[in-house]
Amino acid sequence: MKKHKNKLIIVTAPSGAGKTTIVHHLIDTFPELAFSISATNRPKREKETDGVDYYFISSEDFKNKIASKEFLEYEEVYTGRFYGTLKSELERLWQQGKCIIFDVEVKGAVNIQKAYPAASLSIFIMPPSKEILLERLRQRNTETPQTLNQRMERAEEELTYAPRFNATIVNDNLQDALIKAENLVRDFLIKK
Repeated sequence: MKKHKNKLIIVTAPSGAGKTTIVHHLIDTFPELAFSISATNRPKREKETDGVDYYFISSEDFKNKIASKEFLEYEEVYTGRFYGTLKSELERLWQQGKCIIFDVEVKGAVNIQKAYPAASLSIFIMPPSKEILLERLRQRNTETPQTLNQRMERAEEELTYAPRFNATIVNDNLQDALIKAENLVRDFLIKK
């Protein structure tokens, strides 16, 4: 497949819907894709690596980068917890001739899509139900009862955003969801 300069694939979903699994599959399937590493001020989890999973920066650094307009988009996802896409990350990947794929929260996805409407494909990953979403989050064993409630409250709002995106994939069967995502991306990459 030919390389297409400055294209963006935005994959978004409520936490626990399966977007990260789908993004990793797409990266493994399409060599022209490169993952956009987000910045965050949250603490690094045990198996995460700075500069691979996220750019982990201090709250002060994050706020300084906001003030100097270094972010394409950013969001205070939870009180005091910021996530964002640095403009320098896009430039880094485009200089490599890559098509950038994002695994990003819903409001950030809307903002990226607004910034690059003609150059982006946006995909919303929908959980089969709120009950299944809650169970998937519980199975991660990374949430406290408080953070689990926060994630579910946020998911309620995020699910209302699905119609804003180019495509919605219901992740009730992972293999089917992966095939649908592959087909969307393949069609987008070959489109002029």
